Amino acid sequence: MSAVNNIIYQSVVYLAPVLLCVLGGIFAYKANVLNIALEGMMMAGAFVSMLTASLTGSVPAGYLAAVAACLLLGAVFALMGVTLKGNVIVIGLAINMLVPAIAGFIMKIMSVPSITLQDFSTNSIVLNIPVVKDIPVIGPVFSGHPPITYAAYLMAAIMSVLMYRTRFGIHVRVVGESEDTAVSLGLKTDLYKIAAILIGAGCCALAGVDLALERLSLYTNNMTAGRGFIAIAAIYCGRGRPLACTLYAVLFSLANALAEYFSLRVSASLLLKVVPYVVMVAVLTAASIVNRRGVRVRGAFAEN
Repeated sequence: MSAVNNIIYQSVVYLAPVLLCVLGGIFAYKANVLNIALEGMMMAGAFVSMLTASLTGSVPAGYLAAVAACLLLGAVFALMGVTLKGNVIVIGLAINMLVPAIAGFIMKIMSVPSITLQDFSTNSIVLNIPVVKDIPVIGPVFSGHPPITYAAYLMAAIMSVLMYRTRFGIHVRVVGESEDTAVSLGLKTDLYKIAAILIGAGCCALAGVDLALERLSLYTNNMTAGRGFIAIAAIYCGRGRPLACTLYAVLFSLANALAEYFSLRVSASLLLKVVPYVVMVAVLTAASIVNRRGVRVRGAFAEN
């Protein structure tokens, strides 16, 4: 595989879990809920999927358990942040710290530094696209990925339709734009906020499964490595618009792939690993400056 193909392939691999978090997080953003627990929820999906699959010997059980665990975390976040009106930043930080602590505690009880699946090969679930796989340059890059990777890209289109072409999406945006207006229209604002949070939790579960179970068949603590926070940056740079947020996620993933590629070939490898985060901060700063126009963009009257 050539250098360019290698970089693009790594971008595709890195992008899938980030994109899933982005697509889930935009609904909370549009509902005017700051969900910074994306990182913790993705980590929970990764840990629970591997733990369940390891204990039961069933990969599908790992998928289901990951979704259930993340929906439970989403319900806790919604209960404390929306129903009980708690500080969502504190709640999100608590989830981000609690998940790796619980995972580390359980692995300590099991006396293992990581969780692996002995009788499962990630190659057994990859999808080889019939026509694409035979194309010389494109085939090795875009074919041979696990199911959730392809689902992530399909969901980018689905979420855009759900956001702008359905009654639910319009109501979520109205709630985020003006809660008083939403109440006057008879909308149950808390219900829409809770639904938005749960959508994000479900997407984070899939992101965790893709990262740990489908890609590596391995869980180590803190393996998400800030992907949830990168997703939050993409959401804010794209102002919650699915297409724009997706493009920012692609940019951050490409920066990470470039850093990974060159870090293996130069002596200053540790320094290069900082590059994706520098790019993220620079882009976020630039986007904030550009968006300082006093325009409210989270709700139904945002630019498409």
